[in-house]
Amino acid sequence: MVVRNQIKTHKPWESFPRLFCLLLMFFITPILLSAQYTYEFSPAVRSAYDAALSLRFEEAKTQCANIRKADPNNLIIYFVEDYIDFFTVFINEDYEEFKRLEKNKGDRLQKIRQGSSQSPYFNYCQAEIQLHWALARLKFEEYFTAFIEVKNAYKLLQQNEEQFPNFIANKKSLGVLHAFVGTIPDNYKWGVKLLGGMEGTIEQGQQEIESVIEYSKNNDFFFKEETGVMYSYLILHLRNNTERAWNAIESLKLNHKENPLAAFAMANIALRTGRTDKAIKFLQERPQSEEFAKFPYLNYLLGLAKLYRQDPDASFYLQKFIDEFNGMNYIKEAYQKIGWQCLIEGKEQCYLDQMQKCLKYGGNLIGGDKMAMREAQNGIIPNATLTKARVLFDGGYYLKARDILVEAKSNFQSGTNRLAYLYRLGRVYQNLGQKELALANYLQTISEGRYKPEYYACNAALQLGFLYEQGGDYTNAAKYFNQCLQMKPSEYRSSLHQKAKAGLDRMGK
Repeated sequence: MVVRNQIKTHKPWESFPRLFCLLLMFFITPILLSAQYTYEFSPAVRSAYDAALSLRFEEAKTQCANIRKADPNNLIIYFVEDYIDFFTVFINEDYEEFKRLEKNKGDRLQKIRQGSSQSPYFNYCQAEIQLHWALARLKFEEYFTAFIEVKNAYKLLQQNEEQFPNFIANKKSLGVLHAFVGTIPDNYKWGVKLLGGMEGTIEQGQQEIESVIEYSKNNDFFFKEETGVMYSYLILHLRNNTERAWNAIESLKLNHKENPLAAFAMANIALRTGRTDKAIKFLQERPQSEEFAKFPYLNYLLGLAKLYRQDPDASFYLQKFIDEFNGMNYIKEAYQKIGWQCLIEGKEQCYLDQMQKCLKYGGNLIGGDKMAMREAQNGIIPNATLTKARVLFDGGYYLKARDILVEAKSNFQSGTNRLAYLYRLGRVYQNLGQKELALANYLQTISEGRYKPEYYACNAALQLGFLYEQGGDYTNAAKYFNQCLQMKPSEYRSSLHQKAKAGLDRMGK
């Protein structure tokens, strides 16, 4: 039997099914690969996040390592780990540590991008990591890169808003950016240009954050406390509403006895709203065992609060902060405040000794340190009466401050301290609700100090803006906010101008 070779004619369409399968596999493989990754806030992840935000860093790191082993495809763990690095840098202000931990940023972003872009957490986690490092970078004056990171975060959040309009966490971060972008001081306008495309108002940002808070009342929202703290600060600094800010932070029922970060948030707002006694209580009751990361700044706050209340051990806590802190910020101001305590106690040489340390140690970046440096450089011993009235006023002890100032009125009819006296008395009357007396003192402060380098006239104009705004007289409010912006004091200019811009923004002017 002859076996013949059969010639089979090639028909292209017969290979189509196989070709189709190959193409399908080519396109679907990346989807399948990304699909194995998740962004899940499991109970274990929540526990690690809580440990991180309670500054129990070693516990949080151990939990994160365990989660990576047990749930290696859950990418949300890299997001939680970034919180640990962020708070470490923000608290310690150690530049070498910052440069070492910053290297984790790129790797974490790359890990996050392995997940599916069809999850709202794909963009959200990337944006939050960018914002973490932008904030950390500001501690070391790396403004250019910080603005770039903010811009990147904003773009990611905007994309997320378009793709997932009902994703509530997105509104938390967008709300903060929208509220602050319009109040950036003039000396950082170059940064605004760099942020091209970023727009927003305080009203818009506030509404967005309030929608998140409203949602969290009836839903299990992972970032509830974080959002509440942000809202409190927004209301305090941009809305200038101290009572509402305090009510907002108090309503969160943060546990300051088990979380140093909670103690910080509550004490900080308590101090800024004239509740010094409460601030001291929060700080003294904070946890201080070894399981919590060291937070030296809390000793600075405690020393400051005790200075306001005129407690004799105020200097002890300020010095403790200096001894334990490895960063640069608030060091000069801490020496200045110890000096003030000496001055109030009648120890002028002690004051001068502290001012010499102020010249020698610490950074000169933030407003308080800059002012402390100028005070040390001018070599003039401040007036003890005005210094005591100031610290009592800052602590919310307005009646005591008023009594001291009124009693010493004859000593300030002229001379170098007259401007400070007029301004301080205006602030006291304002906070005691005596509007007409406050207005008179502020107007006199502006008249005598408009062209002087001190901040008194600029802040007097700002306070007049606040008073008229609260009374519904927006024309005069805008007038004095603009006066504030026109003055160029050598002290606190950025913060004063930001508050004036926020006032104009609130009124839509």
